[in-house]
Amino acid sequence: MAESPLTTVLVTGAGGRTGQLAYEKLKQRADQFIGRGLVRRRESKEKLGGADDVFVGDIRDTESIIPALQGVDALIILTSAVPKMKPGFDPSKGGRPEFYFEDGLFPEQVDWIGQKNQIDAAKAVGVKHIVLVGSMGGTNPNHPLNSLGNGNILVWKRKAEQYLADSGIPYTIIRAGGLQDKDGGLRELIVGKDDELLQTENKLIPRADVAEVCIQALQFEEAKFKAFDLGSKPEGVGTPTKDFKALFSQVSARF
Repeated sequence: MAESPLTTVLVTGAGGRTGQLAYEKLKQRADQFIGRGLVRRRESKEKLGGADDVFVGDIRDTESIIPALQGVDALIILTSAVPKMKPGFDPSKGGRPEFYFEDGLFPEQVDWIGQKNQIDAAKAVGVKHIVLVGSMGGTNPNHPLNSLGNGNILVWKRKAEQYLADSGIPYTIIRAGGLQDKDGGLRELIVGKDDELLQTENKLIPRADVAEVCIQALQFEEAKFKAFDLGSKPEGVGTPTKDFKALFSQVSARF
């Protein structure tokens, strides 16, 4: 059998916490993947080591991301608008902090237009699989996350998910639960649908496990044309997930 050529994979949002983990995992698996990253700022590129395979571009401007996508087989979309906390919040006084989005970086521009641009550009250059990481909570228009900075972030994320599902490109939509900065590979991962996991103790997921599921999704036909919520059992409960083919096989929903 001839060696199958390596799969070239672009991670966008590679300067973010989950994106950086996904980029690093690809680089560690150089026997399987040629990893690339896309970041918005040169500082983020330097933080990732400044390699030539980290491209600087703005997802709100399709032309600027085309170079990063040339010759790419699969795309992992990990871009997201990020709310900032308004200064002056004093936790000792009770109440809740207020959040805002920077000008031009609202969810509508980043999570909708920016993701649509990535999907359109990927389609134009012949990308064969897109993994999109969204968020649980999208079935509820009144979800508290939507009120952060009046951004309606889950509404716009959902719109991008629907656009991808309608694009004709093989896709995997991962709606992650509450993200934790904890070690991956230690938990039993749980897939669900329609935000049912939000009512359970399995609604949290380490970022490292989300990054791992993104990369595993590229390797199994069972992950294509699927959408699912992703959570995990608390550490120490259940058996850490190793069989990702079986995990994806549990999913039947296309959206």
